[in-house]
Amino acid sequence: MNATATTPELAAALRDHFARVILPIWRGPGFNAALGLPYEAVGADGRTPLPAARYRAMACARQMFVFALAGEMQHARRLFESLNRLFRDSTHGGWFYSVDAHGLPLDTTKDLYTHAFVVFACAEYGARSGDGDALRIVHEASSLIEDRFAAGQGLLHAALAADFSTTGGMPLQNPLMHLTEAWLAARAATGDAAFDTALAKLGTAIARTFVHEPTGCIAELPVGSADNRLEPGHQFEWFWLVQQAGDVLAGSGLRDALARAFMFAHERGIDAATGGVHAALDEAGDVKDSTQRIWAQTEYLRALAVHNDAAVRAVLPQQIERFRTRFLNAQGWVESKTQTGEVSREDMPSTTPYHLATAYAALPGA
Repeated sequence: MNATATTPELAAALRDHFARVILPIWRGPGFNAALGLPYEAVGADGRTPLPAARYRAMACARQMFVFALAGEMQHARRLFESLNRLFRDSTHGGWFYSVDAHGLPLDTTKDLYTHAFVVFACAEYGARSGDGDALRIVHEASSLIEDRFAAGQGLLHAALAADFSTTGGMPLQNPLMHLTEAWLAARAATGDAAFDTALAKLGTAIARTFVHEPTGCIAELPVGSADNRLEPGHQFEWFWLVQQAGDVLAGSGLRDALARAFMFAHERGIDAATGGVHAALDEAGDVKDSTQRIWAQTEYLRALAVHNDAAVRAVLPQQIERFRTRFLNAQGWVESKTQTGEVSREDMPSTTPYHLATAYAALPGA
């Protein structure tokens, strides 16, 4: 890439790679046409699906979102049909976590992360296609989440048994973050003010339970839990979400907390030599896991793109180019690397295009 290229030109090159290289993988060799589902992953060659032991509803929903966002409604519709045909639980309601290689229920856990992506994908697909069934599911799944996953004090269980009975686990930030993302998409797709109320309640609960006060970061486990960690990628992801939320989360204090969290992650969570985002820090800000996963890199790009400080945004062109040369290739992408550059995961999961697509959509020129 030309060293004098503008940020929109650099971003356009990422989107071109996505259209030419990434989407064709998941239309073609990465898609099991018989089941109507994406394989869990393809090999580093971008052509060979890994042997199928399971298919997850969340992966199907993420791919549905990606193809809807790309305007490929026929493929998105196939994924929407598969999501409901294979993963819906006709006995207890909701969606199964996974099916086996033949499309039969495998893990029947009721997983909040999965249900959040059902809402998110149906909101995007429904808004872009006008499919009333998808928009009805946005409301249906959201009501089910509020009713069946409720854990008290505005929090929600991360996972429940097939019949929605409790399994004893604690609430976790990651599914709550994706539920926030899903309800923001649902609000935009439906215009229903009920999502404002749900988001405000959820934001307050998250701030009370997960914000690490010294840094403003949202911790992975409730504050005070043993062996807690702060993930820079999640700070960047949360930062972007609260920017999009506007006044909906104003009463939670998350906007101010995430402004501090962004700077903490920006200063402590980035490898100076490569620009790579570390996987995790401890509560003192020391590196706990130096693995560089591609999704965290994309969240850094997205957060930089919407930051209100011009000096921070000025980092974006260099970071785009570092990302492109370190993580993209002619076959697709590199899922994760060590700090010193060795590939630590060679296959390409079907869930990653969601991260690429959301980041690229936020960059200038989209």
